[in-house]
Amino acid sequence: HRRRHSFPTRRSSDLTLFIWWFSTGVILYLGRLPQKNFKWIMLGFTLILAFALMGLSISSSHTSVASAYCAFTCAILVWSWQEVAFLLGYVTGARKSECPIDSRGWHRARLATETILHHELALVILAACVFAACWNQPNQTGWWTYLVLWSMRLSAKLNLFLGVRNLSENFLPNHLRYLQSYFTRRSFNWLMPVSVLAGSAVALPLWSAAFAQISTYAATSFCLVAGLLTLAVLEHLFMVLPFPTAWLWKWGMGAKA
Repeated sequence: HRRRHSFPTRRSSDLTLFIWWFSTGVILYLGRLPQKNFKWIMLGFTLILAFALMGLSISSSHTSVASAYCAFTCAILVWSWQEVAFLLGYVTGARKSECPIDSRGWHRARLATETILHHELALVILAACVFAACWNQPNQTGWWTYLVLWSMRLSAKLNLFLGVRNLSENFLPNHLRYLQSYFTRRSFNWLMPVSVLAGSAVALPLWSAAFAQISTYAATSFCLVAGLLTLAVLEHLFMVLPFPTAWLWKWGMGAKA
């Protein structure tokens, strides 16, 4: 039984790791290209978004290993649209200026929310689209993939606001540099251990379920989602570990505007 699923789960883990690393680098690269290219990049990703939602709708009705991979990849492409729209500056928020030095507490939180409010609304709309594409279908890999990305990204934003050791502000392109004024550099905040423990508490039973399934489809689906959640937890740890992690995507930050 273990031998039967060792290959698909290992292959799923490798794919998840590669997509996480490669897609992050590509998006960082695109955000640093000359702004004259932005409208064409956005148009291209909007077309990709349409095809990804279509692919998600089709793959969610099937329970095969291929359909699990397809649903996972389509959900990543849907997520990539909002990442690109944010980094290119098209979908951010109404406020596009630095945080006033004297702002504190809830006032600072309100200003920070204004800088990304349109982005957050886009995430809700895309979540509704993914949910509708997967509604009442046997393959929920795409929905769970988006849910992991959405929840852990929200957690990462809150941790950046409350304070972490590594802000990774060099990931921001020049036209979004004002956002780093809403980050806080701090060795510890109360939310970080909650985020790591909660993410780990969900990831562990998902990994266990991946190796316990009789169906290779179910094993693949669980492994893809579990792998993505594990990487999201690792990204949270990157925020507090005392060494830089930007070297992982140095190639993606090489584009010159």
